Amino acid sequence: MFRIITLWLFALLCYLHTQAAAPFVYEEGMPLTRIGKYLELFTDKSNKLGIGDVQHISFVSPGENVPNLQITPYTHWARFHIENPGAARKLLLEVEYPTIDDITLFEQMPDGSFKETRLGEFTQFHNRIFDHQNYIFPLVFQAHSTHLYYLRIKAGEQLQLPIYIGTKEQITTKNSSRGLIFGLYVGVILAMSFYNLFIFLSTKDNSYLIYVAYNIFVGLTQATLQGFAFRFLWPSWPWMEIHATVLVPIFNGLTALMFVQQFLQTKQHYRRGHNLINYLIYAYLVCFIPALLDWYTIAQVWVQLVVSAAAVIVFIVPLRMSRMGYSSARFFLLAWSVFLVSVIIFVLRNMNVLPYNDFTYYALQIGSGMEALLLSFALAHKINVFRAEALQASQENERLVREQNIILEDKVHKRTEELQASNEELNVALKNLKDAQTQLVEREKMASLGQLTAGIAHEINNPINFVTSNIKPLKMDIADIKTLLNKYDDLATATDVKMELREIAAYKQEIDIDYIHEEIASLIKGIEDGATRTAEIVKGLRTFSRLDESDVKSVDLHEGLDSTLVLLKNSIPPNVTVTKHYGTLPKIECYAGKMNQVFMNILTNAFNAINTHSNGREESVIITTWQEDEMAVISIKDTGPGMTEKVKEKIFDPFFTTKDVGEGTGLGLSIVFSIIEKHQGRIFVNTAPGEGAEFIIYLPLKINTMT
Repeated sequence: MFRIITLWLFALLCYLHTQAAAPFVYEEGMPLTRIGKYLELFTDKSNKLGIGDVQHISFVSPGENVPNLQITPYTHWARFHIENPGAARKLLLEVEYPTIDDITLFEQMPDGSFKETRLGEFTQFHNRIFDHQNYIFPLVFQAHSTHLYYLRIKAGEQLQLPIYIGTKEQITTKNSSRGLIFGLYVGVILAMSFYNLFIFLSTKDNSYLIYVAYNIFVGLTQATLQGFAFRFLWPSWPWMEIHATVLVPIFNGLTALMFVQQFLQTKQHYRRGHNLINYLIYAYLVCFIPALLDWYTIAQVWVQLVVSAAAVIVFIVPLRMSRMGYSSARFFLLAWSVFLVSVIIFVLRNMNVLPYNDFTYYALQIGSGMEALLLSFALAHKINVFRAEALQASQENERLVREQNIILEDKVHKRTEELQASNEELNVALKNLKDAQTQLVEREKMASLGQLTAGIAHEINNPINFVTSNIKPLKMDIADIKTLLNKYDDLATATDVKMELREIAAYKQEIDIDYIHEEIASLIKGIEDGATRTAEIVKGLRTFSRLDESDVKSVDLHEGLDSTLVLLKNSIPPNVTVTKHYGTLPKIECYAGKMNQVFMNILTNAFNAINTHSNGREESVIITTWQEDEMAVISIKDTGPGMTEKVKEKIFDPFFTTKDVGEGTGLGLSIVFSIIEKHQGRIFVNTAPGEGAEFIIYLPLKINTMT
């Protein structure tokens, strides 16, 4: 008996599955209708059968209003009849599943042939009959007719067949409602993205930037599943549309996991959970391999598995952290739970556990939109937490600052006393330094004065010696003439005038009166020359020192150079020739005495350098002057030993000298530099070892005495 019942039930089941489905009868005024229960299905596992082949194959009724064909690499066929008992009419057939890769409608014609209309993601979007992401086919019915249709479908992802029959107005009304709701969803996603992007620009917290990226990919995922991405983003790129259902969820998952890590700071607070999320990131990255190699079914299954694992782990990690006391984890857990519920509803719909209706259709959009809002609230809460922490830290800092201020004030008081003591010591040291500087400057002046005095003494001594040496013979000659004049005076009282005249003549011959006349003239001439030379030296000294000219005046530089050479004549080594090449220079405004000091210091250094290193060979000092624009230029060049670059860099530094200890103060060229600066001029040095040295001085023709 049991066997008979079993066989009867089995036969009944076979009959129900092999019996042809009843035709769908379209009555006048019918609402938009889903015709899934009127379909018959067949799976072509060879992917090679055509319309001629499947007409002779048995189809099976799915028994569902929205058949679920799961994820397979096979081609699926659907067969259905539509009966029109009334007048002729035009209807639309819509397959509301935009991610089908390839879909073809075969309509049997009266002569038995089939009219073929092919759509799908394999071709560009503009090739579609209707500008819509769903697959819409026009149907034309004759009065009182029945039409046979076949659908050939192939998809690499989850495949369902929600097929509608209705008028154009009905299809348009339904799709307009769905488009409006999706537009609202996109508005929420964009609003949350821009809001958090603005917060990122203000706070520079990477959590907000990663959340914006995650939000965008969530919206892009929904746009891909609803077909809007192909319609509006890449309508001319079929490859992208075919792969988008894998690639976009991968990026969505990666940004979601990175956001979880950043938002919850798992690396600092929950290292184990952080590592688990890292493994998920690696798993998502591996999903790129089959996707880019066009192993489409494998990629879809792999992504589904990783998404399932991620959903569980991303739920467990914040749950664990919320139990550890992190308030941010509670907010995230609430948002993720809402989204997870929407995902479960979506999956149950795909598994036909839940019916295909408006609620299950919009569940994923509603869940992701609410998740975006809740995560934004969570991020806002994070700001409040940061503010509270910052306030607490600020209060703690204020307390520490107050304590530190007390300590600091005590230290400042002690340090002030130390600084005051140090300041007094520094003032004493500064006074001593100024005294020492004054002494050094005076020493330099005295050294220059001593050198000048020695030169003047030598120069004046020569003509004075010449004068004093001529005085004695001049006195003797004058005495002889005086004696001769006395003899002439005695003639007035002489008795024998002739005898006296003979004696006078003999005396004149004795003293050689003619020689005396010549000698007296010569001696007077010598005294006159000595006096003239002495006057010239005094005049040169007066010109050099300019003791009566302390203000800026127009001065002939050549005159100053000449007077300096006169005073330094005794310092010029015998093997040195001084050559002057004076150009045409107007009188310039300067402090004449100070400029002569410049010439003396530079020339004295040149003569000393040559005298120290020349070893008696012939040397020269060349003085050249010329005018460049509004500048007078003086070049003093010697053929001495020259200087190294290291010495050249320091010659104008105070107290620097190459002379032995006790032989120089090192202030000569420093004084030169300061005098030229005071005249608003410049000084350059061209020198090299063994090539002598050239000092080039640039002086303005007029100076501003206000500086």
